[in-house]
Amino acid sequence: MPIQPCTAIELANIIAAEHLDEQIQVITPLLGRGSVNQIFVVQATSATFVMRMNDDARALQDYGKEQWCMEQAMAQGIPGPRVLALGQRDNFAYMLQTFVTGLHGADSTLDPIPIWRALGRYAQRIHTIPIIGYGEQLVDPRQGRFAAPPHPGFDGSWPSFITYNVDSLTADDPLLALGVLTAVQMQIIRSLFFSLHEENFAFGLNHGDLSLKNTLVDVTGEVKLLDWGSAEVHITPHWEIIQMLDAQTAMNTPDDRSMQAFLEGYGLMSAEFARLQPVLSTLRLLRAFDKLRWALDCAPAQIPAFATVAQQLVRQHFARVSIAGC
Repeated sequence: MPIQPCTAIELANIIAAEHLDEQIQVITPLLGRGSVNQIFVVQATSATFVMRMNDDARALQDYGKEQWCMEQAMAQGIPGPRVLALGQRDNFAYMLQTFVTGLHGADSTLDPIPIWRALGRYAQRIHTIPIIGYGEQLVDPRQGRFAAPPHPGFDGSWPSFITYNVDSLTADDPLLALGVLTAVQMQIIRSLFFSLHEENFAFGLNHGDLSLKNTLVDVTGEVKLLDWGSAEVHITPHWEIIQMLDAQTAMNTPDDRSMQAFLEGYGLMSAEFARLQPVLSTLRLLRAFDKLRWALDCAPAQIPAFATVAQQLVRQHFARVSIAGC
């Protein structure tokens, strides 16, 4: 019986050697770059590669989605790594990629504004990639069909997503007990959520985590885009923008100048962005509430953090409404 590798790095060595068909000289863990995956830099005889590994049950499916997204983005002129091999071994899903040179955008001493402007251009192209459906799971790569896993009260569609969150706002809603909002605020927010049914949204592929940490900048200044693990089909450009606004609130990145650069790269004028503000505020509440409900059902330890975010957004929303009313 063959001896099973006892560590992920040993397994990465075996997988890389099989696919590259050459001697592996050094494998080095890349620390601090993957919040979900184990990442290794593979130095082989001919070149350097990257191995990503994950023992989650859904990892192989997620890697398949990432590969599809990278290939579609590359066809749109968005540079990034190329997938060489994808598979599963000893309960680990793996993805072997080309090694992309450059400094991580978060580490670069360069002015971040051109990076954010490039991300805006990339987002505009990503949103035009042909897709079918709605959700975070790629269920048919040939058609580019995505789906959202259904659950009680939700059939996997965008209208049902809205309805689920409207119907959850009841007199015995746990969000009231958590102090996220008051009963009066609930009725107002319920109407706001319901009004989203009337919006004529466009749907497209979203990267889902446009940020400096997911970029590499080479010596020519070219920005390369990484990590499609959060990609999903959703409303555009709204869902991409509210992810960035949430990051801005939590970590002050992108800052106001960087956000402006992103919008310029996307081709979204300031006046148009200003007109989007009311619906963006509603969508941020919708996403925050939905995430909190997920935590209530699936991740109790994360409830306080998600409740705090939702409460802050409720306060900000009603503060803006009060100022506008004056």
